[in-house]
Amino acid sequence: MRVLVGGGLAFDTSPIELREQVAFRAEEYPQALSLMKDIMHLEEGVLLSTCNRVEFFSVCKNLDAVSKGWGQFLRFYHKKNFPFESYSQIYTGKYCISHLFELASGLKSMVVGETEILGQLKEAYMIAKERGMTQKYLNRLFQASFSAAKSVRSSTWITRGSISVSAVAVDLAEKLFGKLTGCSIILVGAGAVSEATARALQKKGANVIFVANRTYEKALELSKEIEAEAIPWSEFPSRIAKVDILISSTSAPHYVITKEKLAAHIGRRAGRPLFLIDLAVPRDIDPAVEDFEEVYCYNIDDLQTIADQNLKDRLAEVDKCKRLIEPHIERFYSWLVESINSQDSQFIRNFRMA
Repeated sequence: MRVLVGGGLAFDTSPIELREQVAFRAEEYPQALSLMKDIMHLEEGVLLSTCNRVEFFSVCKNLDAVSKGWGQFLRFYHKKNFPFESYSQIYTGKYCISHLFELASGLKSMVVGETEILGQLKEAYMIAKERGMTQKYLNRLFQASFSAAKSVRSSTWITRGSISVSAVAVDLAEKLFGKLTGCSIILVGAGAVSEATARALQKKGANVIFVANRTYEKALELSKEIEAEAIPWSEFPSRIAKVDILISSTSAPHYVITKEKLAAHIGRRAGRPLFLIDLAVPRDIDPAVEDFEEVYCYNIDDLQTIADQNLKDRLAEVDKCKRLIEPHIERFYSWLVESINSQDSQFIRNFRMA
């Protein structure tokens, strides 16, 4: 009998120390697929490896061979002697369909609603298809999962609203300036979060033009990475007049940007808006700077609060998403029943029982 089966290691059932031992690079897929097919006795198979999961989807005639073979395959390929089966989840029949459809829709992602997983699934599927590892059932299954994901994302708010501090900062900047192309940034402090935020803004077209840090060498190091100009710490206040966005993340125990310090330069901006992003704890920027009409200041709590609310909004959409997916599951099931001939009736029975 044929069985539709999938699953594997995911972030919610296995620690990163285990998953990183068996991650596959995209260029490894062809070789790994052939080995997986042989060890697990598969008729069809797709292998998926992301930072949050290492999973497979398959059609086979021997479920026991798949259950035991999954761990054997991972141990053999990666030459790691861990009990991977103990940390793996296995889905059969209708549960496998539901798992894939929810996965493609971002409902099973660590960051609920993220869209990267759909691209990763499409890449994994195309590689398997090109290797002849997908045929009638997995071709139809994956196409149906992509349609389900498209329906979910176009009919719900599951992808709306950024849920990371850096992404929220980008959203706010876009609301303030419209397009970010041409907007200029100064980084005050060389922290990892501020760098990530600056890079997120750069992707939208903004330019980091100055980097200031109390240790000039650190400013110089970061400026080389992001193609900006390192400036001495003492010069950053005077440069505020030239930029649109200031991102601050120093380790100073006091405000490094005060209302008085800003007042000396704000008049040179000719009324242009100034977006201040304070990512430091303790805060770098005196909240009193918002007394200036053209100044918009957000600290890390402000950004995190927005991100948390966006995440709550996404989670509130999950049940609606699952209801939208259900007809897609039923349509695939109906097609499956109609397409299986009488010799494959056990497949249908197994499918119905799962």
